[in-house]
Amino acid sequence: MTDTHMTDPHPRLSLMVFSGDFSRVHYALVMASAAAATNVPVTVFFTMKASHGVLADAGWHDLVGEDGRSALETDSGYVDSGVAGFEELMTACAELGVRFMVCEMGLRALGLEDAELRGDIEITPGGVVSFLADAGDQGRIVFI
Repeated sequence: MTDTHMTDPHPRLSLMVFSGDFSRVHYALVMASAAAATNVPVTVFFTMKASHGVLADAGWHDLVGEDGRSALETDSGYVDSGVAGFEELMTACAELGVRFMVCEMGLRALGLEDAELRGDIEITPGGVVSFLADAGDQGRIVFI
């Protein structure tokens, strides 16, 4: 048995973001940016309701906020508290080389297959097979 830390000091972190809860999607971006900042390769795979996070025209506003607030209100509360907001995290992730994928099946299941994706970051459409292939044998997968 080989120690993966001996063969690859930075195994890929693959985050499958399924939840439509704004706080969960936000925290996935926190994890992705922190990992990428420490030289860990990261892929964030948006599926089902979390797919709103990569839709054009601030589709993330359609995510579910906390305590009866909208996603935008929740995000504003985070920013007011000194926590990075959604857009800042997306930009940081992109600048740090995080790979973004969106699930074609998830978009189709929600009737969003023709929805426009964000144009400011590269987003690769794909499926679960593509996500798993991207994760590789030594990668770590976290389901959010």
